[in-house]
Amino acid sequence: MEDLGFIAQLWRYPVKSFQGEPVASLAVAPGGATGDRGLAVVDRAAGKVLSAKAWAQLLEASARLDDTDGVIITLPGGSELAAADPDVHAALSTWLDRDVYLDAPPTDAVLPMEMHTGWSDEDTPLFDWPGPPGTWVDLADAHWLTTASLAAAAALHPHGQWDVRRFRPTALIDGPTPGWAEDAWTTIALGEVHSEVLMPTPRCSMPSRAQPGLERDLTIGTTIRDSHANNLGVYASIVSAGILHTGDEVHTR
Repeated sequence: MEDLGFIAQLWRYPVKSFQGEPVASLAVAPGGATGDRGLAVVDRAAGKVLSAKAWAQLLEASARLDDTDGVIITLPGGSELAAADPDVHAALSTWLDRDVYLDAPPTDAVLPMEMHTGWSDEDTPLFDWPGPPGTWVDLADAHWLTTASLAAAAALHPHGQWDVRRFRPTALIDGPTPGWAEDAWTTIALGEVHSEVLMPTPRCSMPSRAQPGLERDLTIGTTIRDSHANNLGVYASIVSAGILHTGDEVHTR
């Protein structure tokens, strides 16, 4: 068993492509984390999920869970709405200047989202990415990222803002291995939770986008593309359900 470090941060994103919230603990199971990407903004006419991969404006809003696990949305300017409020759809439509609604993922269909054919290259055409059925996640149950990988990338573009919020992990892991640490991972345990690494996380246009407190920076994307095959972090499936806590030890199984 090899020591891989500890969980430094945990993140949950109640609405797809909105800013998320740091949490001290997070329940995870096969299928994903509780309260994570349970809702998304859907374009009514196009029948597509809006993602900040193509709709950068979404990152200006944020979402959190309240004490009853209801989703609270904060729009640019600071106005708050409960996701359960019937007026939320009109408010989102006014903000985005198109007819949209907030919804959970359908159980009997897949709604695509648009992303660039060149992943992090915003000058390439858009295509429809379907994602897994029954969920709004892009691909996998969880996304693990290390402080070591962030540091390795930051060393190549030291003037960039390598803030973890750009990369939207489930867990940020601080460990002893330098460089692109998670590249060698296969099966790992985080506290009581076991997971299988599926693949490196390919990066789209989102890390280069502006969001509150972070500037638009195309070099973030090109640095990852040119130095590390456009990958940063790993996607993983959850093998055994449990609750993650900041400070939990991470190790190989």
